[in-house]
Amino acid sequence: MRHFSAIVATLILFTACDKSNEIKEDDRIKRGQVELTENYVDTMTLCLTDFQREVVCNGHLYAKIKTQLVPRHTDAITSINVREGEWVEKGTLLAVTDEMQYTREVERAERDVEKTRVDLADKLITMGYNVDTDLTPQGDIPDDILRRAEIISGHYAARYQLQTARQNLDDCRLRAPATGRIADITAQLHQRADKFCYIIDDTEFDVKFSVLEAELAMIHKGQRVKVSPFTDDSLVVVGRIVSINPSVNENGMIKVTARVNGRAGLLDGMNVRVVVERNVPRMFVVPKDAVVERDGYNVIFLYNKGYASWTYVDILHSNINSHAITGCSRKDTKLHEGDIVITSGNMNLADDTKVELKHKS
Repeated sequence: MRHFSAIVATLILFTACDKSNEIKEDDRIKRGQVELTENYVDTMTLCLTDFQREVVCNGHLYAKIKTQLVPRHTDAITSINVREGEWVEKGTLLAVTDEMQYTREVERAERDVEKTRVDLADKLITMGYNVDTDLTPQGDIPDDILRRAEIISGHYAARYQLQTARQNLDDCRLRAPATGRIADITAQLHQRADKFCYIIDDTEFDVKFSVLEAELAMIHKGQRVKVSPFTDDSLVVVGRIVSINPSVNENGMIKVTARVNGRAGLLDGMNVRVVVERNVPRMFVVPKDAVVERDGYNVIFLYNKGYASWTYVDILHSNINSHAITGCSRKDTKLHEGDIVITSGNMNLADDTKVELKHKS
């Protein structure tokens, strides 16, 4: 009898546990259903504001000043004093080519000048003019007489040859023709070089890009542009359009040039994204995520006393982040200042869906 009572008690205990588990499972299902029916959304209040209409293009950076340094002589490079990327001032000595031949030419020219000075002095003396001990003519000698004597004696030609020889010697010393940064050194030490390097002034860049003929109405000189490298979207440099080429190419494109200040991260020849901005006043502007597509129409949801109200709209303009919208002409809907637009959590909403606000704006 005691054994039978124990079995009955055990069965009653298991039955009670099963019912308790069923109740807990029902509670979890109900809570999950409640959570699924709660739609949390963010909102914003519609107001008329300026919209930045954008034309997005691919562009190319060019340093405002880029100078190629070419040796005047094709002799071997005997010294290189700079490295690529180094900033130099105009006139800085960058490299030297072999000077031996030109040093000798200067010495020869100096000897010829001395010899012809003697010949000039002899010529003047024979013409009745005085010359001092250092062979310098004395007294007032007419210019035409002195010039003729210099030519006949060879002194004039000798002085010109000396000047040329000194210039040739000086040309062995490669100096920076402009202030800027050293780039693309192609010369090697103790080798002949047809060119030495480029000097780039990267304090300013020209940005060259092309726009469609249909977009020309949005472009004008002085207009603001934003430039960013493809490799770093976070780097944005602001500039202005400086020229518009008055010609359309065979592809229907028009070349435009803007200018931006240089900064770290921008390099000559870099590919960049160019965004041309034009201000459009008095627009209803919403984030792109606020607009969804339903049945081939653009739709936003307005918040109204805890419910989402399905509203058709037309998109007038778009940029990278936003739409400028108005009421839908085909559906005859209207938008008004002060309307509250749902900006997130709207992908699965339907008309008159109950929603909960996460944040109000």
